[in-house]
Amino acid sequence: MVTPTIDPTLGPVVARTGDERAILDAFLDFHRATVLRRVRGLSDDDATRRLVPSLTTLAGLLRHLTLVETNWFARLFEPEPGRPHLTAQSEADASFTLRPGDTLAALTAAYESACARSRTVAARFDLDHVVPQPQLGEVSLRWVLVHLIEETARHAGHADILRELTDGETGVI
Repeated sequence: MVTPTIDPTLGPVVARTGDERAILDAFLDFHRATVLRRVRGLSDDDATRRLVPSLTTLAGLLRHLTLVETNWFARLFEPEPGRPHLTAQSEADASFTLRPGDTLAALTAAYESACARSRTVAARFDLDHVVPQPQLGEVSLRWVLVHLIEETARHAGHADILRELTDGETGVI
């Protein structure tokens, strides 16, 4: 029998026979890494350039996804007084808006840090653990992981397009 050669950056492929948790974690980490690959090597000017009518920029995607990670993991599963879960309405455009001094390096580091914290928080709970969510009532960790896979994958697709419009770089990974 021939052993297939598998690219180790394709986490979902590597975890194809894992349990549910391993598969969910692999898919989410794959999409997180895809977003980071799309911004790698860009200048601050390139990352902040508006190429579509909305506020969506590559740097803005990092800022938004950092907030998404914090909002869905830390704020729901480790709530702190005075730091409520933010609703989609309260942060829609604001999460894409860059602040003075936002650099690609700082936004990338913040996103990587938020993802690491999310992994740590999620690891403390089983998939069936349920927490209150202001708009939805209750959500399980399983639901949050699936939601973050969807959210991150959607924005990874946006990042693919924005990167191609920026400098022509394309790639499936």
